[in-house]
Amino acid sequence: MDSQRIRQPELAGKLMSADEAATFFHNGMTIGMSGFTRAGDAKAMPRALAERAKHEELRFTVITGASLGNGSDGLMAEAGLLARRLPFQVDATLRGKINAGEVMFIDQHLSETAEQLRSGTPSSIDIAVIEAAAITENGIVPTMSVGNSASFVEQARQIVIELNTSVPLALEGLHDIYLPAERPARGPIPLTSPQQRIGRATIPFDPAKVIAIVLTETPDSPSSVLPPDEETNAIARHVIGFLEGEVEAKRLPHTLAPLQAGIGTIANAVLHGLVVSPFRNLTMYSEVLQDSAIELLDSGQLAFASASSITLSSAKYEHFINNLDKYRDKLVLRPQEISNHPELVRRLGIIGLNTALEFDIYGNVNSTHVGGTHMMNGIGGSGDFARNGQISIFVSKSVAKGGAVSSVVPMVTHVDHSEHDVDVLVTEWGLADLRGLAPRERAVKVIEHCCHPDYRPQLRDYFERACRAGGHTPHLLGEAFSWHQHYAQHQTMRLR
Repeated sequence: MDSQRIRQPELAGKLMSADEAATFFHNGMTIGMSGFTRAGDAKAMPRALAERAKHEELRFTVITGASLGNGSDGLMAEAGLLARRLPFQVDATLRGKINAGEVMFIDQHLSETAEQLRSGTPSSIDIAVIEAAAITENGIVPTMSVGNSASFVEQARQIVIELNTSVPLALEGLHDIYLPAERPARGPIPLTSPQQRIGRATIPFDPAKVIAIVLTETPDSPSSVLPPDEETNAIARHVIGFLEGEVEAKRLPHTLAPLQAGIGTIANAVLHGLVVSPFRNLTMYSEVLQDSAIELLDSGQLAFASASSITLSSAKYEHFINNLDKYRDKLVLRPQEISNHPELVRRLGIIGLNTALEFDIYGNVNSTHVGGTHMMNGIGGSGDFARNGQISIFVSKSVAKGGAVSSVVPMVTHVDHSEHDVDVLVTEWGLADLRGLAPRERAVKVIEHCCHPDYRPQLRDYFERACRAGGHTPHLLGEAFSWHQHYAQHQTMRLR
């Protein structure tokens, strides 16, 4: 084994296969696994544990940073390993098990998981499984994400380290590991700009806790985001036009404020649109960096980016790794508890850009549930930034399913972000700035600027009749979900 990968010689004796390491895991345990949006996730241990589950009863509570890659969530779900899973996922197989009631899924703000674990909820961590680029004299070097790894290592009774030899040792030094002190004596987190480093480059750990070191050479799963299209380009133009207006009104400087963008195709495409914008010397303080962030760094418009994870397409990953020295002084990866911390989001004045499944005429946003009942992926970090940021922007295409579903509805079937946390709504048709508006004023903006023309007459009719019925926030309760019911019965929200 390369001595640069394990720089604590006494740990070399802990090297073993994933199958051997799997024998330390017992039914009913709570497992903390590294990984955030398919980056830096454990690869070997999920496979080994799924194989073991074929021959004996083995069910766990599995806690991660966010979604895992390489089909790990689906593999573990199919094997029956997952009794309980939190706080975020994107796997189709696991999603099916969640919606069938076979896996208990806790959909949780990404800033909250580590904090709740300190309080022992839902339970303490029995084993932490952490991917690493190296084990140095000072600690564990994470790979392409930090997520909740530092908290898992701190709190777990035992640690399994997956040493991934496919990632370059040059990742060392890219991370800033800082964890808040215990309450109630905790002081302010001493971070006042995205560029600042407040912690250490490695995750500190107790070598006595390490029960196994497993070698892997499996790379991260590549990002699955789609390239920009006509609709996402239109959304980007609306967002850029809005930000230009904020600068002109002197509510924002020419460098804007630190940007946050959620995972996914639409948010990535909107950031991609900034490449042709007039803004320069931008900064990001986000939970994940996608291809668009690397493009903005390459264009020179983005001066610095702070996140908890880097999730890239195959081509962009290769470009990033081959040019790591160029990016070293422009990037930092932090624990997600810090990247998403409400204190820091509020202090830095973040502009949050996140994606909605649907939103209603008053500005309530559903990010998670299809038809109000079926979990898609989870709330992720969008709530951390929506509630605490300077400007909260939610974007969505105006229709789905070939136009059979309107993303703008009378009332959302599930509320993740209430109207109180939402400032701006955007579709390809336009932008509704809801700041300073009462509910009836908001509705007019949303209908006329965001709704697809095919659904505007329907939405106007609903709103006008609701207003005649009265109320500060007018609704016809017997009809509020009629569009969703009509879709369930006729596969379209068009009522006539």
